[in-house]
Amino acid sequence: MADDQQAAAGSEDQNQPQFALQRIYMKDMSFESPNSPLVFQDQWKPQVNLDLNTSHNKISDNQYEVILSLTVTSKIEEKVAFIVEIQQAGVFVVKGIEGAQLGQMLGAYCPNILFPYAREAIDGLVNKGSFPALMLAPVNFDAIYAQALKRKQEEGTGEQKEEQTH
Repeated sequence: MADDQQAAAGSEDQNQPQFALQRIYMKDMSFESPNSPLVFQDQWKPQVNLDLNTSHNKISDNQYEVILSLTVTSKIEEKVAFIVEIQQAGVFVVKGIEGAQLGQMLGAYCPNILFPYAREAIDGLVNKGSFPALMLAPVNFDAIYAQALKRKQEEGTGEQKEEQTH
């Protein structure tokens, strides 16, 4: 009887949702300072622009690669001081999670895990380029994911309306 209970408990564990981080790594990075050394003579009041994007690839049944791509462009007036591009990636195991919950996990939760690593790498590159430290503010990936979903739904609704009028 104890064996039956252990077997039942074991099968319940297998059906439970599982999430695990297997690896975090730098997939690609680039630093450019096209106007050095002249840019160092200007007063340092930069305009900083951050572009970010996330993507994911299914590696196997339960493994996903999530890639957080960040581009930071810093300008003094119209002169580019530096451009940093980073693709911070991770391999995650996701079992028993599907549909919208899986999308949320890959589109918001995993990028939240990757962001501090990307932020640290960007800061290190900027410092090595002889520029003042650049600590990027935290990013609300849940809000970004929700906006992207809303945009997709609106585009899908717009396409359906177009098809209905033809």
